[in-house]
Amino acid sequence: MTPRKIIIDTDPGQDDAVAILLALASPEALDVLGITAVAGNVPLPLTEKNARIICELAGRPDMRVFAGCDAPLKRKLVTAEHVHGKTGLDGPQLPTPTMALQPQHGVDFMIETLRSYPPGTVTLCPLGPLTNIATALTRAPDVIDRVQEIVLMGGAYFEVGNITPAAEFNIYVDPEAAEIVFKSGIPITVLPLDVTHKALTSAARVQAFRDMGTEPGRMVAEWTDFFERYDKEKYGSEGAPLHDPCVIAWLLQPGLFTGRKINVEIETTSELTLGMTVADWWGVTNRPANAFFIGDMDATGFFKLLTDRIARL
Repeated sequence: MTPRKIIIDTDPGQDDAVAILLALASPEALDVLGITAVAGNVPLPLTEKNARIICELAGRPDMRVFAGCDAPLKRKLVTAEHVHGKTGLDGPQLPTPTMALQPQHGVDFMIETLRSYPPGTVTLCPLGPLTNIATALTRAPDVIDRVQEIVLMGGAYFEVGNITPAAEFNIYVDPEAAEIVFKSGIPITVLPLDVTHKALTSAARVQAFRDMGTEPGRMVAEWTDFFERYDKEKYGSEGAPLHDPCVIAWLLQPGLFTGRKINVEIETTSELTLGMTVADWWGVTNRPANAFFIGDMDATGFFKLLTDRIARL
């Protein structure tokens, strides 16, 4: 099969880092055309730097990394250093990347790329706030019909919020951008907290990365050691959810996941529920379905995929 062409839009983040490594370790299935950074977990100067660090770790200094939007469409940026640390990739000692940041703006790259390939052949994979995606769709509405699919990590239904009682972080940071994306008419697959909270690390799963004896394996283990401390304390769980790698795992092995096509609306006005993904899981409204919302996963199969592929690097 011809590898699926994707653009990864990201705000690394330890779990973003694992997602990028998984994608770059799977060239037979995924052709990563470029990586666009967005402000989210940490500010843009750190997310674009982190993306370059990850590419070099994967042995891909040739991968093009672009800086995108440095703030949400209408709001002040909210970040998550309390989860990811000051750098966004706290845990191991980080090298200074030597590969260059591309001079082109990430949104311009996205638009140009979508226009240069046949319609329906490029998938967008946002792992952070949807600012870059929404900006591209607004600035160049002609590209809407050219996107094959958007596969994103964000939102929740049963699990509800992780940054507020009602909202998941990626959607909350830029709800207006999320609204634009969900109303675009583009086919959307959503990996929400409901499924990512089942992708929990454990001592054995982290040790499997460490036992690879490679630099990527060591870094993933140390990132996870740092990352899981927050979730263990917050949720009382055995480990931490690896949210963003679920997006790449869905592209590689969709059989690991189950879900249903539902309507999803984004709350943009309420003080109490700002950024909530109002997911009509039970079909109680007459609103048409606009997203495939994933509800469950095979966590054992997910971690096997993750360790098998990252061991390649």
